[in-house]
Amino acid sequence: MAAITKGEAEQVERANGSGKTPVVFIHGLWLLPSSWQNWIELFEQAGYAPLAPGWPGDPESVEAARANPEALAGVGVAAVADHFAEVIGGLERKPAIVGHSFGGLVTQILAGRGLSLASVAIDPAPFKGVLPLPLAAIRTTLPVLGNPLNKGRTVTLTFEQFRYGWTNAIPEEEARQLYETYHVAAPGKPIFQAAMANFNPSAETKVDTKSAGRGPLLIFTGEKDHAVPPSMSKAAYKQQSRNPGVTEHVEMPNRDHSLVIDRGWHEVAGKALAFVQRFA
Repeated sequence: MAAITKGEAEQVERANGSGKTPVVFIHGLWLLPSSWQNWIELFEQAGYAPLAPGWPGDPESVEAARANPEALAGVGVAAVADHFAEVIGGLERKPAIVGHSFGGLVTQILAGRGLSLASVAIDPAPFKGVLPLPLAAIRTTLPVLGNPLNKGRTVTLTFEQFRYGWTNAIPEEEARQLYETYHVAAPGKPIFQAAMANFNPSAETKVDTKSAGRGPLLIFTGEKDHAVPPSMSKAAYKQQSRNPGVTEHVEMPNRDHSLVIDRGWHEVAGKALAFVQRFA
């Protein structure tokens, strides 16, 4: 397990010293913690103590990530979940957790471990047992799954690949701006793990959907999302809704996978904040 970085330890210390409820943000593939900056400011203004730890091995900036694109090679789902669990273990108060894409999957894993007061999973990558596999999702993951060697590598998307999988519902000018601002290489391993999970009894993408300690959970669906099409996130919601805790679902019309960083991020963040405020 990668050790908590100095920056992450400082975030934990600040949260503990604030006396406020922490909110932990978990980014997904092809992004870094800096992608949450707008959300951090919003939640901070609302009276929370936000933290945005990195995945184990995350470079400190987009520039550093592009200079060392293999930094996250071989990092898998369990390593990410355990790293965030370690960060949360340093908090004096149980946090709310908000995650996007594979960060949404990790959010559900941690909630299943009883580590969250309230959880928000935004267009979450599928956990073991989520069966729909739409053509759009297959096409989005082909840049990774098309070469078995990518399991141990990182993959950088071309703009055209990013446009199809992430920004298909926004203007091209905005899509290019997001690509240039946020996109970095991502490890291929999590995508292979998700793709093979339903054939793997010990899959790292397992989520304890029945856990009595899971707490309230909100799942977002982007209506036009190609990376995690609606049938996938709705299937996750259907399984999670069997939990005794509060489970809710929101579908965002005409939104794609970039909904946490595009110009409409505030609409999604506002709904997430309102959910967290009800329980944390």
